Amino acid sequence: MPTTQSYDAIIVGAGFAGLYMLHRLRRLGMRAQVYEAGSDVGGTWYWNRYPGARCDVESMQYSYSFDDALQQEWSWSERFASQPEILRYAGHVADRLDLRRDIQFDTRVTSAHFDAKRALWQVATDRGDRVTARFCVMATGCLSAARLPEIPGRDSFAGPTYHTGAWPHEGVDFTGRRVAVIGTGSSAIQAIPVIARQAAHVTVFQRTPNFSIPSRNAPMDAEYENWWKSDYAAHRAKARAMRTGILYGLNDKSALEVSEEERQAEYERRWANGGTAFMGAFSDLITNRQANDTAAEFVRNKIRGMVRDPKVAEILAPKSHPIGTKRICVDTEYYETFNRPNVALVDVAATPIEAITPAGVRTAAGEVAVDDIVFATGFDAMTGALAAIEIRGRDGIDLAAKWAEGPRTYLGLMSAGFPNLFMITGPGSPSVLSNMIVSIEQHVDWLTDCIAHLRARGLDTIEPTQEAEDGWVAHGNEVAHRTLYPSAASWYMGANIPGKPRVFLPYIGGVGVYREKCDAIAAAGYEGFRLGGQNQAAAAE
Repeated sequence: MPTTQSYDAIIVGAGFAGLYMLHRLRRLGMRAQVYEAGSDVGGTWYWNRYPGARCDVESMQYSYSFDDALQQEWSWSERFASQPEILRYAGHVADRLDLRRDIQFDTRVTSAHFDAKRALWQVATDRGDRVTARFCVMATGCLSAARLPEIPGRDSFAGPTYHTGAWPHEGVDFTGRRVAVIGTGSSAIQAIPVIARQAAHVTVFQRTPNFSIPSRNAPMDAEYENWWKSDYAAHRAKARAMRTGILYGLNDKSALEVSEEERQAEYERRWANGGTAFMGAFSDLITNRQANDTAAEFVRNKIRGMVRDPKVAEILAPKSHPIGTKRICVDTEYYETFNRPNVALVDVAATPIEAITPAGVRTAAGEVAVDDIVFATGFDAMTGALAAIEIRGRDGIDLAAKWAEGPRTYLGLMSAGFPNLFMITGPGSPSVLSNMIVSIEQHVDWLTDCIAHLRARGLDTIEPTQEAEDGWVAHGNEVAHRTLYPSAASWYMGANIPGKPRVFLPYIGGVGVYREKCDAIAAAGYEGFRLGGQNQAAAAE
């Protein structure tokens, strides 16, 4: 039944951010309500059930750190956890902390309007709920707004179509089927090898090749697990100080200051170990194009060695962007899959897709008949989920309109003109360039401390000053342009969405530096924020 209740806080989303936010607010004695579009907890891991879906952060680090007993009692089965196991973990946490009783599932928040007179947020849902709350927390996720490509005839296809970000929960049986996979980003790179082992034939339509590093996934090593659990606190502390929030060995040498022999040996060692730690091989891979070229060419040569057809290998070898400036992918036998006789690669850059027809996909070179189409075409990253909600702040200002030329935030936590509206891992924070759970915990802890600060002083509202927001946006842009990231047409820049402004969305300064900045701002009495208490009496009426 629709509700018309009042809460201390509304939380949108029941992924890892929403779950932890609910737990922390409860510990403050606050009454919070979570609205979740899915039928269960898990966020991105609830929706992304495509074949081969797994995390690219090692399992021992992709977990909550706030509860040592939880850390000790949970055991991961693999070095890189699969989607079903991560979803079980999210469910375990929700049950362990009895969180579900404050989560309303199968409910989308459609609007959130700020009532300045009462300093309250008025929130509406697609189920008719009309609720108010002092604080509104957007835990909507960075990769939760799945996008379909604007291809003529897309809806005319006679067979089933799927998006990797909204996969059927019952799974899909591709046995004996001819499958088209459109897109070669992270999701596709994980899914294609699994689909190819089942389907009669797979045609991969690639617009832009991506760099991918083998995961070297394996059953969890007991000695490695014990090493983490023997001193989790110290290991976590080191990880939080690192740029990515992930603990792995970083080389402080430049790729250009060592001999060719030493450079190749380091790349070989990282390649053999697997995972995104490859990008830590040298200190300047993301800031120096000449250094980056050495790593990129190493990976291209690996691709040439794995793919038997030289023409296919060259199509798969990225040359249009520096390695790491698009999301570095982690795979299990992705490139080797193109040696299979039932797998074909279509270079969309050379022969563009002209239309989807009832029978398949038509390119400039002809039509490919298929039974199923898988759209692995990504997300409207970081801003898409927020833009889908009508969010109006002080004086009716619309968030989507304010962000029309690109998102503007202070610390990625708040936006000027929107009092008490918090964003967890929003644009302008390290977010997608980090271990997401590390960033989530840091944001939730900071926000909880902030709310406690307001309550202890009888204050009602907090919002950034325009000056502070402008300064943070300028700083984020300045730091980003010290690196090679803006040189790539990536979803980090919004380049995968037609018409979306080209702005570097996350903060590239690093998790450790960012945490220090946030802590210093709080210690200085929330410098750059305007705190207010004039509406306290009216709100209590």
